[in-house]
Amino acid sequence: MKLGQELIDEKVVAGARAVMAAAAALPTESSVEQELASAARAQERGYFLPDEDVLVRLRYSQYLTVRAALLETIADLSVAAGRGSAQWQEKLPVFVTAFAAACLLMRVTRFIVDQAAERSVVWKKLDEADGPAGIPRKTFTSLYKSSSSGENAWRFIAAADFYFRNRGKIRLAAKDPVVGPVVELLLAEEMWIEHRRRDLLRRAVSYRWYSFLRRHRSAWKQVMFGLFKASGSAIAELRQPGIKPAGAPKRMTDEMRSMLLARVRPGDVFVTRHDDAMSNLFLPGFWPHAAFYLGEGDGSSVWGKSGGRWFLEAKKDGVLFREIAETLSVDSCVVLRPPLNDQERMEGLQRATSHAGKPYDFLFDFRTADCLACTEVVYRGLHGIGPIRFTLREVGGRLCLPAEEMISQALECGFEVVATAGLGGAKVLFGTAAEIAFHGSRQPV
Repeated sequence: MKLGQELIDEKVVAGARAVMAAAAALPTESSVEQELASAARAQERGYFLPDEDVLVRLRYSQYLTVRAALLETIADLSVAAGRGSAQWQEKLPVFVTAFAAACLLMRVTRFIVDQAAERSVVWKKLDEADGPAGIPRKTFTSLYKSSSSGENAWRFIAAADFYFRNRGKIRLAAKDPVVGPVVELLLAEEMWIEHRRRDLLRRAVSYRWYSFLRRHRSAWKQVMFGLFKASGSAIAELRQPGIKPAGAPKRMTDEMRSMLLARVRPGDVFVTRHDDAMSNLFLPGFWPHAAFYLGEGDGSSVWGKSGGRWFLEAKKDGVLFREIAETLSVDSCVVLRPPLNDQERMEGLQRATSHAGKPYDFLFDFRTADCLACTEVVYRGLHGIGPIRFTLREVGGRLCLPAEEMISQALECGFEVVATAGLGGAKVLFGTAAEIAFHGSRQPV
């Protein structure tokens, strides 16, 4: 299937935004200093204390969230990039963006492995199940297995070779408004890219080693992290642990969307769920994601969109205006209506849309407004208007508002459950029936 140039451009724009947002959220020694100190103390005593346990689980879940976003970005771009160098040269911006995502993915995995290499207590902790966060048992082992593929290593080597052969052309794109920041990112990472390429060529890890060590658990524990360092490529690994197969149909149908939209109004909050839960892994509860409904664009609206119905939604590619087909391609949703008059709703719309175009906040830290997570769009749009007051919650040293917490506080402020869709099958419910279905879906946080 050939992609049209317009679609390729859209994928590059979205991919570049996601890559830069992910790059800003990747852990470094300085950003996780507290966690590294906790890991060292846990290794010395042989176990994690409860507060240390919470912190390490949170940071690992956040890593999985960034990983999922990078894998999704690579998946979106891989088809457009082509398989041979001739195709890559024709679509250089696609290659640059996909390769940058792959490099970030490999580098962050390598960083985590390096920090845990001599700490068996950390290894065991990362392999524990975390039910509320949707992380199954032995996730870290699964990451190792998927990352130790020789095929993935050779894909990275081929891509790195192509990058260095075409470095001159790629460097010229540094001033491009879309891929320029991504090019600058790659230029800054060149020393690491070349080191990694040579490392993979030299070590050529055999999967048979892993198969043997898996049967000899004690030996495997001792050398696992070392093997992982040499074979950490996840370029072609497009499935997050615990996630249903990509491409599985969503429960929300066109008919269900039409029924919902006939009853909603601008300013309503859509809280949504994908059964595969690719994003916001570290957020507890059934409902992980939120979007702000703006209404129909007529060219004169506060957000300046014309034609169709629009949402303001923060996803991995940033805080963007999105059409119905994108935002409501979900398995379930609930519509919450704020207790505001028309003038107050318009104020909320204006405040929320002032954040359009900002990058996504993978760290979920609401203390700053330079990048926003999904519920932060609702928080910054509606807090302080009429009776609406939200209280941020501390999670892992950061102040935020997880979706389930936002729902609880919204209901206390007088938000109304207008409708649900996709709960208990492919159906849309209103009024009392919607409230019953919605409250039945919620999980304790």
